[in-house]
Amino acid sequence: MSKLTHIDDQGRARMVDVSDKPATAREAVASGFVRMSAETLALAVSGSGRKGDVRAVAELAGVMAAKKTSDLIPLCHPLALSKVEVSVEPAEGGLSVTARVKTTGPTGVEMEALTAASIACLTIYDMLKAAEKGMVIEAVRLLEKTGGKSGDWSAGG
Repeated sequence: MSKLTHIDDQGRARMVDVSDKPATAREAVASGFVRMSAETLALAVSGSGRKGDVRAVAELAGVMAAKKTSDLIPLCHPLALSKVEVSVEPAEGGLSVTARVKTTGPTGVEMEALTAASIACLTIYDMLKAAEKGMVIEAVRLLEKTGGKSGDWSAGG
């Protein structure tokens, strides 16, 4: 029997049945980074880009993406999210993205947090590509998750 929850005994993909799982408070935090030149970073932080406020648009895109995760990833459950918070902050060498997602339900929100961070990074790229096509999206990852049967987890150990 597979340890992968989305694979059945015959090796076929399946949506996990969570109907018998209790609804518990769950939270996940994910991050990403868009590496860019100092000039492009200055443009992003100034808010004077041709497409508008890069950080604000990316944060909003991340929130919208978290709400659409089950439409994008085939085996994700549609969830009633109670909080989605995305922040885009300048950092050395680019813009850092952090996404925090919460719900009370029978399954976690790791994929929603990762989707929010990924789409915020892609939006940053889209907003700034006229200035720099060589930007690099990197380090999209889960930082932590709380709640559920498997308990709490942190990338820091």
